[in-house]
Amino acid sequence: MPKERKQVDVRIEPWKDTDLALLFRLNAPEMLEHLGGPETEEQVHRRHQRYVNITGTETGQMFTIVMLPEFEPVGNIGYWERVWEGETVYEIGWGVLPEYQGLGIASAATKAAIACARAENKHQFLHAFPSVDNPGSNGICRKLSFTLKGECNFEYPPGSMMRCNDWFLDLRVSP
Repeated sequence: MPKERKQVDVRIEPWKDTDLALLFRLNAPEMLEHLGGPETEEQVHRRHQRYVNITGTETGQMFTIVMLPEFEPVGNIGYWERVWEGETVYEIGWGVLPEYQGLGIASAATKAAIACARAENKHQFLHAFPSVDNPGSNGICRKLSFTLKGECNFEYPPGSMMRCNDWFLDLRVSP
């Protein structure tokens, strides 16, 4: 049975130490089929520490996606610095728990994260690298007016190459 489409209200909140349980829920095989599969418990703990510690470093930000009015944590989104084609840019990535997918949550959260990155006025470009086989994430990029630069090989997880689309957004251009 298809999911009922309804207007959703979400907000993004800075990732905090208490969000570890959500990260374990996001580490499910169906969530990571386009990203090399689930991580080990130790890898999830290390990722969580990176998410907690990025706040205040001026190198990016990680957020919990919270659905309102229930204040239910339903995913994560963040952006971080990376050097891409010789230029320091922001990379953005997100994940929404399977039972909440298809409701516009990821699009709304991505729009909010873009606004945060734009307000920093630090980097001109924000890139997303969804797998070419991930129609949902590619659709979000399309919906939010990212420009498709083309396909590329991308190392993720470390040591493993995947075929991705390189989508970018100029943060200095108003939406």
